[in-house]
Amino acid sequence: MKKVLLSWSSGKDSAWTLHVLRQRADVEVVALLTTFNADADRVAMHAVRRGLVRAQAEQAALPLWEVDLPWPCSNDDYESRMRAVCERALASDIAAVAFGDLFLADVRAYRETQLAGTGLEPLFPLWNTPTAELAREMIAAGVKARISCVDPSQIDRSFAGREFDAALLAELPATADPCGEKGEFHTFVYDAPVFTRGIDVRSGVIVERDGFVFADVFSAPAI
Repeated sequence: MKKVLLSWSSGKDSAWTLHVLRQRADVEVVALLTTFNADADRVAMHAVRRGLVRAQAEQAALPLWEVDLPWPCSNDDYESRMRAVCERALASDIAAVAFGDLFLADVRAYRETQLAGTGLEPLFPLWNTPTAELAREMIAAGVKARISCVDPSQIDRSFAGREFDAALLAELPATADPCGEKGEFHTFVYDAPVFTRGIDVRSGVIVERDGFVFADVFSAPAI
């Protein structure tokens, strides 16, 4: 059985990729990989707190490989840290790295180029799945997520902080991809078929920064 490291953004596509891979008999996901903005202590673009990503990994029953990136982060800085990840993966007998990309050919080509010659195979389990169908399938299967980041040049800023659900899909403009694959929005998954149980979260402040609208999510206090 092929051991797989899964690139984990904290969003719905990552969670669904794990779900799909766990249906296969030829692969075993053995760890999640997440890059963090070291200054903000959050996932880049998704702006999700590190503690919440750790909670996701706990509920998925998988170790989390955390990679801290400086901010700003040059391409050289990023690639040097990814080379170290590849070396660690090979030392752990991992044979492939999986990604939740859907249809952006340039993103896929970049990932394939970065892994070329490393001995690690790139996997794209969701590639070219029709995104409207995929979004509905995720929701029907119990994926629950909040919109953590919005690009207001593509969709209205009011989508920030909302649930990723059927109502949201119905209100997205026709120009927007239902899964946000073109960067329209990013999500934080707080429940999914791959979790032992859901993560109790609350919505926090909504801020606009660097041309994007971010909706904070935080853990609910223990009672």
